[in-house]
Amino acid sequence: MSIVKERKKTRQVSIGSVKVGGGAPVAVQSMTNTYTQDVDATVSQIKQLSKAGCEIIRVAIPDMEAALAVKKIKKQINIPLIADIHFDYKLAIASAENGADALRINPGNIGTKERVQKVVQCAKDNGLSIRIGVNSGSLEKDIEQSIGNGAKAMAASAERNVELLRGMDFHDIKLSVKASDVSRTVEAYRLVSSQTDLPLHLGVTEAGGLFAGISKSAIGIGMLLAEGIGDTIRVSLTRDPVEEIRTAWEILRALEIRKRGVEIISCPTCGRCRIDLFDIAEKVEKALLEVKVPVKIAIMGCVVNGPGEAKEADIGIAGGDGTGILFKKGKLIKKFPQEKLINVLLEEVKKYTMSRRELNGEKG
Repeated sequence: MSIVKERKKTRQVSIGSVKVGGGAPVAVQSMTNTYTQDVDATVSQIKQLSKAGCEIIRVAIPDMEAALAVKKIKKQINIPLIADIHFDYKLAIASAENGADALRINPGNIGTKERVQKVVQCAKDNGLSIRIGVNSGSLEKDIEQSIGNGAKAMAASAERNVELLRGMDFHDIKLSVKASDVSRTVEAYRLVSSQTDLPLHLGVTEAGGLFAGISKSAIGIGMLLAEGIGDTIRVSLTRDPVEEIRTAWEILRALEIRKRGVEIISCPTCGRCRIDLFDIAEKVEKALLEVKVPVKIAIMGCVVNGPGEAKEADIGIAGGDGTGILFKKGKLIKKFPQEKLINVLLEEVKKYTMSRRELNGEKG
């Protein structure tokens, strides 16, 4: 029985070829940390992220050079691109005119209503959606002075900005209400979800490094998804953004919302372990990062308990005392020298994924 409630039905918007909301799969996105003006570096990172499972990419637009670079970047990538804008409405317009698939703005820091109107009109003319990004650290002064910077203030800011855009007859809107702590983030999203049918972009902003960031994101994003809230997610880590994608997919897989690629079962090790399981697991995970076909594999530390404890795995290995074993669904397939553990596993995964793709009628 699933612990995940039925997802709330929200309005659907398009970000290039990717649909968000309205029953579409929860989309996984990230943001580049290259200088957007450096087209080669940005394209290279986007391609790495795409291989890891990124479905929408966001880039920072700090100046006009970055806005103009969008056109060159778009020609070399295969996933939709969102231009992230702060303060300067002209950068939003230039990004849209140079091929961005969507815009992320905080109307409160764009300036006057007239400037927001120009951005909205440009988005209309180019068929773009807009994400209104509300952060607890950048609320409007009057809201912060009267309500503070808690969840209610974030929801109030979101409502104000949505009404501003709707007043301009613009409705292709996506919302986010992020804080750097889990409690405010979850409460804010619950409030907003109860008040609107707009699609929601989930995330805990400035979540921190690898361990703190993963923990906050898994709890915050995971809680909301389990409640049926959320249409697209971004895990924020002070790390290589590829790690954001890996974490996002693990969250979705753990909740059985979406499945992609390799799920690894591995034991925590104990005194019976006679192999470098940490190193093996890390090498296997990196080697299989680009696999798209769902497959469950097991990497176990001893041949005594390995097959039995991981009998649900499609493919598994275990080793010790110089001998490695390969098992499938708990049944021993063969034994081999321990130093071949990784190679044997990778080869079996390759065979498995090829067979699954052939069954599904895929090529290549």
